[in-house]
Amino acid sequence: MIHIKTPEEIKIMAESGKILALIMANIKELVKPGITTDYLNRVAEDLVFKYGVKPAFKGYGGFPDTVCVSINEEIVHGIPSGRILKNGDIVSLDSGVIYKGFYSDMAITLPVGEINPETNRLLKTAKKALKLALKKIRPGNTTGDIGNTIQRYVEDQGFNVVRNLCGHGIGRELHEDPEILNYGKRRSGNKLIEGMVICPEPMVTMGHWKTKLSDDGFTFQTADNSLSAHFEHTVAVTARGCRILTSLE
Repeated sequence: MIHIKTPEEIKIMAESGKILALIMANIKELVKPGITTDYLNRVAEDLVFKYGVKPAFKGYGGFPDTVCVSINEEIVHGIPSGRILKNGDIVSLDSGVIYKGFYSDMAITLPVGEINPETNRLLKTAKKALKLALKKIRPGNTTGDIGNTIQRYVEDQGFNVVRNLCGHGIGRELHEDPEILNYGKRRSGNKLIEGMVICPEPMVTMGHWKTKLSDDGFTFQTADNSLSAHFEHTVAVTARGCRILTSLE
């Protein structure tokens, strides 16, 4: 069931999204060679406390931490640990908060130190795929329009989109209907309606789109160990189009 939000509820979700964006902006500045992924998580937990919100991921489905930190071939849901970031790595940060009963969710992928040109192109492609998807978010379009736009752009760049993981609706629950696939056909899926709040999240791989679940039971990674990038925003469908509720800009 798709839950349509009132203007008052979207206002609260925008406040939630702004806080999350501030937290992510702070964490982003810390990413460099030599730090551990657990350090990023500890800082995120401190910021959650500072801003008076609740972590959306900690305890969700048994996930143990506040931020997902996924490195290189890891796509999503990486568990923070003592693993040290190295020059040339890429790292995806995915987190969410709960504010006044409403969730927000966002993800970014960052270079660690200097990365090679093809890896940089992967990041730029995933980021632009999200930007193009946001332009399709307006009343009357469909979730298939979003997925088709992501898939066509990514594949035109020589990369692939993950098929068995997807974006989602969001509100009083972290994951609500509808599913926002990263592939599909135009005019298919659910029609977008003013008041919907969704999380499109392109997950782009340098190699094959197939995935495997790591031994920790949470982390999804590419089946062929190719690199992966991931970007996500929480956005509201308005009469004028897409309103980004989580933004670092």
